[in-house]
Amino acid sequence: MRFTFLALCCAFALPSFADDKASPPTGDLLLSWKIDGVTRDGMVHIPDSAKTRPTPIIFAWHGHGGSMKNAASSFGYHKLWPEAISIYLQGLNTPGRLTDPEGKKPGWQGRIGDQGDRDLKLFDAVLAQLRRDYKIDERRIYSTGHSNGGGFTYLLWAARGDVFAAMAPSSAAGARKDDMDLKPKPMLHVAGQNDPLVKFEWQKLAIDKVLKLNGCGEGHPWGGSKFCTEYTSSSGNPVVTCIHPGNHTFLKEAPAMIVKFFKEHAKPETAKAL
Repeated sequence: MRFTFLALCCAFALPSFADDKASPPTGDLLLSWKIDGVTRDGMVHIPDSAKTRPTPIIFAWHGHGGSMKNAASSFGYHKLWPEAISIYLQGLNTPGRLTDPEGKKPGWQGRIGDQGDRDLKLFDAVLAQLRRDYKIDERRIYSTGHSNGGGFTYLLWAARGDVFAAMAPSSAAGARKDDMDLKPKPMLHVAGQNDPLVKFEWQKLAIDKVLKLNGCGEGHPWGGSKFCTEYTSSSGNPVVTCIHPGNHTFLKEAPAMIVKFFKEHAKPETAKAL
């Protein structure tokens, strides 16, 4: 398979993977967008069939201090679900709420209105381009992310919720914020019981908020994983929690569980794209 890197709006000094024997650590394409005069980058996997067949989209957001490259490498959604479009975008230097108060490392806005909504604008621009250039399955658009990226997934749920079929935050507690006005939606949440950064009790408050929002009842084992429990929903929006004994590190098994969950959930046929 040949991999091509495409640059829009600017040029990049990146290694070429045109050789058939080379294997890029990320998605197939390098894309760029100009947002309020700032160039924003992303690694993107787009299957050939996206030109002719309705195609799901996964937006995957790295944590604070991370990168699009390590996100694509550690998440690997383009390998687990190659028929979907996988988007790994690059954050900009952002003050962190728990670490890096001076904002020397890349991340995502923490609240609606922060940083001039630069990351919401980036999301809008990326989705608009995909809709122009490819056949998108509007019933199967998803967001997932770890830590700060998981918090941004919650933020997207609040700000652009009608776009998405399901969400999958990891090691994040965004839903407990007062400004997170969420609508019922299927969710898978990954959390470490010994997370020293985003405390498990904070994440549990977020999970409990969504369980109540979605009208969930009793839980039962899910997905063949000892960590995962599914809570059925009276509104048709189940919640899966994958609670492991680890810390803030992204759970190795999480990507496969997230892809399985996403494949199980699409917006109703009557839902309209925004």
